[in-house]
Amino acid sequence: MYSTVDSFDVIIVGGSYAGLSAALLLGRSLRSVLVIDGGKPCNRQTPHSHSYLTRDGETPAQIAAVAKEQVRHYPTVSFIDDLVITAQAESAGFLVKTAGGQQVQSRKLVLATGVYDIMPPISGFAECWGRSVLHCPYCHGYEAHGQRLGVLANGETAYEMALHIQHWSPTLTLFTNGPSTLTPDQQQDLNQLGIPLVETTIAAIDHQDGQLTNLRFADGSIQELDALFSRVPFRQHTDLAEQLGCTLADSGVISADNFGKTNVAGVFAAGDTSSPLRQVSTAVTSGSMAGVMINRELITEDLATRLANAEALP
Repeated sequence: MYSTVDSFDVIIVGGSYAGLSAALLLGRSLRSVLVIDGGKPCNRQTPHSHSYLTRDGETPAQIAAVAKEQVRHYPTVSFIDDLVITAQAESAGFLVKTAGGQQVQSRKLVLATGVYDIMPPISGFAECWGRSVLHCPYCHGYEAHGQRLGVLANGETAYEMALHIQHWSPTLTLFTNGPSTLTPDQQQDLNQLGIPLVETTIAAIDHQDGQLTNLRFADGSIQELDALFSRVPFRQHTDLAEQLGCTLADSGVISADNFGKTNVAGVFAAGDTSSPLRQVSTAVTSGSMAGVMINRELITEDLATRLANAEALP
């Protein structure tokens, strides 16, 4: 059990790919790091992860397990399984409190908590999410290519997704789940590409253990389908960014630069929490970039202190 006397160079909230990547780089930079993780990654029910070089096709859990094992090799990095409930800035850095009653301090703070997907009220949607109801063709498009695919969306999003997904299969249908809001020009483009439009309300997604079999409509009709691409709204997993005063983009992610720096000095964001590109590879990259900048800031701060102390000597 840690207490407020325990202080670290960096606390990382979230121990998935971005958090572990930042911890790895910082551990190799000889920094004292604490990773606090609640154990509920967004992709926990996804059977396979793709487009991550050397780990293509492995389960998300396998990738995370290997990563954590490698990070544990560095003695200055430690872990606790807990949920961070508050984080606040102090004169020397940040004070973090967990649901388990632990309190720890750090000079820098990394938010790598991911996001929480908000499922539509369609029976079966949540059970198929990440398995056969998919958000990313670069994660799952190869496995679904050439099959009977669908896009569940409307308006501009529907148009953009349909044009994009048709690359993976000539058998594609757009489902707007109600009256279409496509423009006449967009509708004409889809017609010319041979992409049917179905506006009937979807009542349920029939499936077997998360594998979609068909869509069931409110009028009683069904349509057989192998996979469905869709986007869902999301929110931050926690309100820590708001507690700290971090700016959120209109999309809902934490605003941060290419090195993960937020508008709050000393607070960094990495992974899905600050990026719309929800892939393991991009999360790992963002964690590494945050680690680099954090270590550079710590070096600069420590050197400034040492030089100031040296000048003060008689």
